[in-house]
Order: sequence, then C-alpha cells, then structure tokens
Amino acid sequence: MDFQAVTTGLQEFLERGGPVLTWIMIITFVMWAFILERFAFFFFAQDGIAKQAQREWTARADKKSWYAHAIRDQLISEVKQRNDQNVELVKTLVAVAPLFGLLGTVTGMVSVFDVMAISGSSDAQAMSAGVSRATIPTMAGMVASISGLIFANQIERLAKSRTARLADSLEIGEERAA
Repeated sequence: MDFQAVTTGLQEFLERGGPVLTWIMIITFVMWAFILERFAFFFFAQDGIAKQAQREWTARADKKSWYAHAIRDQLISEVKQRNDQNVELVKTLVAVAPLFGLLGTVTGMVSVFDVMAISGSSDAQAMSAGVSRATIPTMAGMVASISGLIFANQIERLAKSRTARLADSLEIGEERAA
C-alpha cells in the first residue's frame, strides 16, 4: 500500500466524520505520545532515578533521626513525582475523547435535521452524510478512549509499584524524637 492511498483514505474518513473527528485524532495522538513517553521513561530512565535515590540514602550515616526520616520521605516523594508525571494528563485525555465523540454525534444529528428542514422530507440518501457525521466520531472517541484507558491503568499501576518498591528498599532505623 502506498503513502498516497493511505493519506487519501484518511482524508476521506476525516471528511465523512466531520470537523470533530479531526479533534479526536489530535487528542488521540497527544494521548498516545504521552503514553509512549511514560513507557519509555519506565523502561529506560526510571531505574536510574530510583538507584540515585538509593545511593543518596545509602550514603547517609544517620538513618534513625527524625531528620533522616524526612530526607527519606523527600527522596521517595521526588521519585513518586517523576513516576506519576503526565499520568493524570493521560487519564484526562482518555476521559475527553468520548466527550468529543458525543459532540460529533450532536453536530452530525444537527446536520441531519438541517437536511430534513431544507428538503422537507426524510430522504435517507440526503441524510446519510449527517448520519455518518453522527456515528463515526462516536466510534472514534470510544476506540481512542478504550485503547488509552487500558494503558493508562497499566502506567498508573507501574508508577505505584515502582514507588512502593523504592520505599521498601530504603531501610530505616528506629525513629528518635526530634
């Protein structure tokens, strides 16, 4: 299959779905860019960040004072913040995609009613473009949302488990009063 056939097919699909479908496509690309960024982070960079936090903790002589516990909490919090980066954004985009699909449904039905008002009848052939504009964005929004939801949950679990693993690895002594 050549590039021109793919772009022509995509262009026709976007035209049939209406302008809302373009926004759903943009939302989906942004969502997947962040999903792929998070997976790349966990597979290439996160171990180094966790090991750096472990080295900082291991280098400390004092691991029992209140101050040492505060430093430990800070190290865990910094790694957690890096692990959770963009997760909420991905979850927001997952939630927004079906709403844009619903917007496409509404705008498509408005065009169906426009055709009915202009033609004065319910000619199925005349209404088909509006019906297409009503159904394609709904489907696209749901597909984008479901695909993103699966991976957003995996990323969230991965972030929590890596943070918990780091917290478990930073051994602490008995806490002394400050």
